[in-house]
Amino acid sequence: MKYPKEYLDEIKLRLKVSQVVGKTVQLKKRGKEFIGLSPFKNEKSPSFTVNDEKEFYHCFSSGEHGNIFDFLMKTKSLGFGEAVRALAAEAGMQPYRFSKFDEKKDLRFQTYKNIYKDYVSHSSKQLFNSYNQEALEYLLKRGLKKKTIEEFQLGFVPWKNDLYGELIKKYSEEEINLTGLYYKNDKTGKYIDRFNSRVIFPVNNLNGDTIAFGGRVIRENKLAKYINSPETEFYKKGNMIFNLDKAKELRSDTDEVLIVEGYMDVVSVYASGIKNVISNSGTALTERQINLIWKFFANPIICLDGDDSGQKAAYRIAEKLFTLINEKNKIYFSVIPDGKDPDDFIKKSGKNEFLNLLKKKEIIQSYIWNYQLSKIDQNNPYEVSKFEKEIKRLSYAIQDETLKKYVLEDFLEKIKRLTPIQSSKQNYKFSKFSKKKEFQILKETKILHQKRKDLSKIQIIEFSILYIVLNYLEIAKNKLEELSKIEFLAEKNESLKNLIITSLTNGNNKELLNSKINTEYNKIINEIDENSNIQIITKNKTDQDIKELIDELIQDHKEQTNLKKIESLEQKLINNLDESSYSELIKLKSQLNRE
Repeated sequence: MKYPKEYLDEIKLRLKVSQVVGKTVQLKKRGKEFIGLSPFKNEKSPSFTVNDEKEFYHCFSSGEHGNIFDFLMKTKSLGFGEAVRALAAEAGMQPYRFSKFDEKKDLRFQTYKNIYKDYVSHSSKQLFNSYNQEALEYLLKRGLKKKTIEEFQLGFVPWKNDLYGELIKKYSEEEINLTGLYYKNDKTGKYIDRFNSRVIFPVNNLNGDTIAFGGRVIRENKLAKYINSPETEFYKKGNMIFNLDKAKELRSDTDEVLIVEGYMDVVSVYASGIKNVISNSGTALTERQINLIWKFFANPIICLDGDDSGQKAAYRIAEKLFTLINEKNKIYFSVIPDGKDPDDFIKKSGKNEFLNLLKKKEIIQSYIWNYQLSKIDQNNPYEVSKFEKEIKRLSYAIQDETLKKYVLEDFLEKIKRLTPIQSSKQNYKFSKFSKKKEFQILKETKILHQKRKDLSKIQIIEFSILYIVLNYLEIAKNKLEELSKIEFLAEKNESLKNLIITSLTNGNNKELLNSKINTEYNKIINEIDENSNIQIITKNKTDQDIKELIDELIQDHKEQTNLKKIESLEQKLINNLDESSYSELIKLKSQLNRE
């Protein structure tokens, strides 16, 4: 069966040609292209070129030409399906499974896109209708020109419009409902346009198809200033980046992209001539979103509003994404002075001053340090102590083990400089051991680093589940059935889990449970606190967030348990091939694939 074009396009959008080819050919940048020695022919002078923008490679010596799928097929002797599966895995996508359901889903998606296309066309015309002059004037006063308005396909939805009546002639009620563009009035039974009386900003997927909207009121009233499309079958807020479909075209020219707070900021900054600008789509920046951004830009710069709420939001992003950084993919922050937003700053100071401001950007670890330091009294030992613990906790959360070590060392060196009197006292008292003292912090870090390194992924998951259960007992009470179905690998963890389940099932109060735990499991509690990063993740989370998190951890534990069983069975089959073990292996792999 033919792979859907959207699926193949998604792979190509997520993977640069140079990224795929570079694993086989040593490439050097030359202008907008890369060059290297041909993998198809022996040569001394490079005649092989790669163009990320045009998504192809070309070999002048052999005449070979193609895209990333062709390259794998020709260099690895793979079939097309094998190449698609290999590249999909590299792009972080699920293998495509063909079924009648998929065919129906694809048809639904085509209809979904067509409805949005009609809606965009209608609202764009309405914006330039003389009856809706107030909406157009609002955008023009914000400094937008007609060219920019048309490029982003901005539109306006009047309070009373007949678009639903037009759409129902072409599409069924069910098809229109799936878009989330309308909701039903309970009293009248009529469908109401979700975006009425608003300027709308089309939100496009990576292929440039509009699949959602952001809407803004043009006059102050009781309505929310901004609203977004509800999540649908084809629109998930946590996966979408506004304007990435346009910004990604600049990936060959720069490894930086500016992340601003809202739709209007993006359009205004873009209109000033800074095209590599995006924003998250109506949600806090997620791990999925930053990983998608990194596919195109290695050094995103987060530049939210300079006021207190904007900087708090920026710090929450820093805290959340700090764990993901590595030597290839970084995150920077730029703070706009005087509480301004990017749009205000550019209007007052101009594009060049804004670009100069971005040159002063801070890398994420410096931003975290300076933000935290600004919140404490450096003469208060209790606040400095709390500050140091928080900085260490954040450092321990970094997933890249090597980077974690050096970031922590850098922070510890800065902490030493925060207490110069203490440092000088130590140097004075123990001067003949100064060389040994220089390595004291490094040794401490290495010990902590090695402790965590020795923990397996499943042990970390078990510690994380236990931490949530112990600290969120009311939520844990509703998860007793799921918890009882999983078996912890570590005997001590399983014992503690069973104690908690038994106590909660018997209706024991929190004080009694804590008394038992402190008496019998004090050592495990210390291990959990010392080795689990979940404390950082759960910070400032709602009960719903915690429920979703524990569900994810339970699912992760099941997967890791199955993987260990698979590994054991595969080893067993290597030594002694028997039918029952083989059947069990196939069953486990099928189960893992379904999950």
